[in-house]
Amino acid sequence: MMYTMVDIHSHFWEYPKHFSDDFKRQAARARGDVEVDLTVRWDEYQATAAGCEKTVVFGGKAKLSGLWVPDREVAAYVATHPDRLVGFLSLDPTQPGWHDELIEGHQDLKLKGIKLLSMYAGFFPNDRRFDYLWEYATRHNLPVLLHTGTTFVAQAPLECTLPRHLDDVATRFPEVKIILAHLSHPYEGESVVTIRKHPNVYADCSALHYRPYQLYNSLMLVQEYGVWDKVLFGTDYPFTTVQASLDGMRGLNNMLEGTKLPRLNMDKMERMFARDTLALLGIDA
Repeated sequence: MMYTMVDIHSHFWEYPKHFSDDFKRQAARARGDVEVDLTVRWDEYQATAAGCEKTVVFGGKAKLSGLWVPDREVAAYVATHPDRLVGFLSLDPTQPGWHDELIEGHQDLKLKGIKLLSMYAGFFPNDRRFDYLWEYATRHNLPVLLHTGTTFVAQAPLECTLPRHLDDVATRFPEVKIILAHLSHPYEGESVVTIRKHPNVYADCSALHYRPYQLYNSLMLVQEYGVWDKVLFGTDYPFTTVQASLDGMRGLNNMLEGTKLPRLNMDKMERMFARDTLALLGIDA
């Protein structure tokens, strides 16, 4: 079955319940000392998601940064709209019990993929101590989506987020479908060459449209390297919405008027919006 649009990147959490006081303070600092309500509201999401047939949703686990959303709560949220939502489990492999959480999230809660926050949790995804995760994902055909790119959390090490570490993972576990979130902003160059190199490695374009000039350059890298087919549509809701993301990306060429700068191929961008991402990742929705 073909879906007209899939949002590969959205969140479920309760704010402020699932966040530490330190996380909330740092989030406010990053926004000019203004606290942002990150509450997830299904009615709000769907009101700005016309044409989006399926949405992947996950929580997040990163003890170091002060974010922890139990997978059971994500599964309960998915169950409220099972025709629209596809749930992923989350892991923080620096914490005890993550093997059991992986098995529970997949086998008991029937979640369809894995979300990792390696920078926020402070681990390298290619650390050999975590090979069980990649072996399990291989055996059970579970796609793995990782936050790659920047953050406002001071204690989260940027070194852990670099796409080059996923090059190592994909070389050793070539069957796992891996998604690099946010085109690894601001490390888009590393992201693009990594997704080009490995057949089962992709990137999503979530949470980038509000930096339009940088996104234009990022997608021009995608275009010049010939990897439009390796980029997936996503939003990062509640940080932004489907409609705002579509409008922002569709308008990128407008700022080039009066210049000789190359234009983004809008036909290929539209094919990205309409891509059957779930089938591409082997997800039975």
